[in-house]
Amino acid sequence: MEMPKPNPDILALKPLLVKKLQEVLPHDAVIHEEVETRAYECDALTAYRCPPLAAVLPRNTEEVAAVLTICHDMGVPVVPRGAGTSLAGGALPTADSVILGVARMSEVLETDYDNRFVRVQTGRTNLSVSGAVEEEDFFYAPDPSSQLACAISGNIAMNSGGAHCLKYGVTTNNLLGVTMVQMDGTVVEIGGAHLDAGGLDLLGVICGSEGQLGVVTEATLRILRKPEGARPVLMGFDSNEVAGECVSDIIKAGVLPVAIEFMDRPCIRATEAFAGAGYPDCEALLIVEVEGSDAEIDEQLEKILAIAKSHNPVELRESNSADESARIWLGRKSAFGAMGQINDYMCLDGTIPVNQLPYVLRRIGEMSKEYGLGVGNVFHAGDGNMHPLILFNANKPGDLEKCEAFGADILKLCVEVGGCLTGEHGVGIEKRDLMVDQFAPEDMEAQMAVKDVFDPKWLLNPAKVFPLATSAPRRIAAE
Repeated sequence: MEMPKPNPDILALKPLLVKKLQEVLPHDAVIHEEVETRAYECDALTAYRCPPLAAVLPRNTEEVAAVLTICHDMGVPVVPRGAGTSLAGGALPTADSVILGVARMSEVLETDYDNRFVRVQTGRTNLSVSGAVEEEDFFYAPDPSSQLACAISGNIAMNSGGAHCLKYGVTTNNLLGVTMVQMDGTVVEIGGAHLDAGGLDLLGVICGSEGQLGVVTEATLRILRKPEGARPVLMGFDSNEVAGECVSDIIKAGVLPVAIEFMDRPCIRATEAFAGAGYPDCEALLIVEVEGSDAEIDEQLEKILAIAKSHNPVELRESNSADESARIWLGRKSAFGAMGQINDYMCLDGTIPVNQLPYVLRRIGEMSKEYGLGVGNVFHAGDGNMHPLILFNANKPGDLEKCEAFGADILKLCVEVGGCLTGEHGVGIEKRDLMVDQFAPEDMEAQMAVKDVFDPKWLLNPAKVFPLATSAPRRIAAE
């Protein structure tokens, strides 16, 4: 993956840059020794690595503004970083950039149960937001698989979702407002603790912008009352295509489960060896969960089970206890770790119309044979957000390149059937050069014009989202 060459003039500024940063931050918040900066050389897309010029760990909005003002005035690029769980290289630094990590910014600033919102610093982890309000029977809905570790800042940057996004939506549907620092140090408030804001929907522009427009330091999040109850059902099928058809039929029937999760045989076998969840020996399985009162759950499951039975399932297993529910979800929650024990893998994030699931799953299987690389499918089937895991050997010359080519073909297939390149992982560097396969030149121009307004020097999160050749004229003009 091509990255821009570091600017030697900026590299030469390092001693002065470090001195200025240490004037506005505690000394332990400025990391500049080479051996220490290696901790920030990559995110969860570990195939690509580059130590940054330095890394800083501010504690509040004011310190973030001070850092950005310094970097802006010196022309130093800045890469915002949450918890580093990005699977698309969204927090990959360049050699002449400063990593701005929000890990020390984890406080709950305000909680309002009457108006159903919580305001937090964006270094707070996703799961701990629900943890802060659960005693009052509230929760924060978006639940990425990495929710134990991932930060709200990254969730906002990538518009993350999770298993329950089918009913509750993704981050943009649960984000009410943000405090954001622009690259020149200007602090702006967008949205707030109310349903909607007047004027242009700038909050919609910020959510999913991948750190291209500013650094979000505080977020006002919608919290919801916990449902009365929830019950999952596990369904096993003898082919991926049949499982995909079942998902499509459930959605067409107008039933709205809280989650529909898909796993194929490679993932089933891996998770059984890893977690021993007791899954059936089948080609594909679905986990469908509904929630509400007992009467609502029974009514929904009656319709869903009738649809499932029409597809001749290998097994139908309805949970009858909290322990059984936990075991049904155990394998799905363990899938990514389980696959990692088998081999290196690259996790994709294409999204497709639900009615295209059978066709796309079949084509992925065919491409797997063509490339000679294994692939496991585990994803949020209800909204068509696919996560194919392509297995490869990082130590085998040429395997990474083959894996990337296979992944590119899968993502192009998603676009061809009416979907898009990404659902919740973002573009980062992983899909950067595929943007031209989804967007016309005019579309790309419009997106880059937005960045021109927020970051006219093009210093924020360099080399991400926009193909280097496409953005080159703007980057050169901004220098």
